[in-house]
Amino acid sequence: MKGNKYNIILFYKFTPIKNPDSFKIKQRKIAESFGLTGRMLIAKEGVNATLEGTTKNVKLYIKKLREQKVFKDVVFKESKGNGNAFGKLKVKVREEVVTLGVGSLNIKRDTAPVVTATQLDKMYEKKEDFVVLDLRNDFEIDAGYFENTVNPNLRKFRDLPAKLRKLDNLKDKKVVAVCTGGIRCEKATVLLKDRGFKNLYQLKDGIHTYIKKFPGKHFKGSLFVFDNRMLTSVVENVKREIVGKCRYCNKKSEDFYNDDSMRPSKKVICCNNCILKYRKKLRPVLPV
Repeated sequence: MKGNKYNIILFYKFTPIKNPDSFKIKQRKIAESFGLTGRMLIAKEGVNATLEGTTKNVKLYIKKLREQKVFKDVVFKESKGNGNAFGKLKVKVREEVVTLGVGSLNIKRDTAPVVTATQLDKMYEKKEDFVVLDLRNDFEIDAGYFENTVNPNLRKFRDLPAKLRKLDNLKDKKVVAVCTGGIRCEKATVLLKDRGFKNLYQLKDGIHTYIKKFPGKHFKGSLFVFDNRMLTSVVENVKREIVGKCRYCNKKSEDFYNDDSMRPSKKVICCNNCILKYRKKLRPVLPV
């Protein structure tokens, strides 16, 4: 609606859900009652969602969710929306709320200990010896990343198990795993610990939370998001620098296109000049 301010919320929780189908019906009704759009994935292992609505309705929605035991302790990560981040509301049941494809994991017992955004920032300020292992897809990292980042070059999160051997050189280092909101790290660090990583941590509540608390510091560029915004600075930040580079000429850019010459198709950054030359192989990213 014209004149309204919009917010986007990102949240997840790993918790046993006995009947995902009935849970889905209930959650859809609640989201619809507040006019929200976006996507929510539900599985026996938990729930994962990104939703948009007016600022007022998002606040009311969060209050309503808090009435359910499963959502009482959930962290809702908020950023500014535009009313067009999603075309509609999708609530779906899946085998996993974030697909890794290794079967059931005891995340509560086996996931890595956390460092908070404040603790990570202090590690940078003290110049501690550590690396950041970014568990997002490689094109997400193209748009923004932490200092000292190791990129495992994942096309999809489910590629991680096949990449573990190539990460063995990090076993003896202090490693902080990061991802957008924290959900991928919870699963991935279980595998990394089992692989023999001893000094392993994960960033609590993800990159989103760090940027909101420390804009323009040790995370450079923008945060890639899977909605029609494509990128967000999370908060207004005049210090934000563009680190994304055109795939073809290396010029700084943050414009994403789908490269259909690859199979599967891949998102790539292309500047305004190069898109004229490569428009036959590139197409705009479709609205979600």
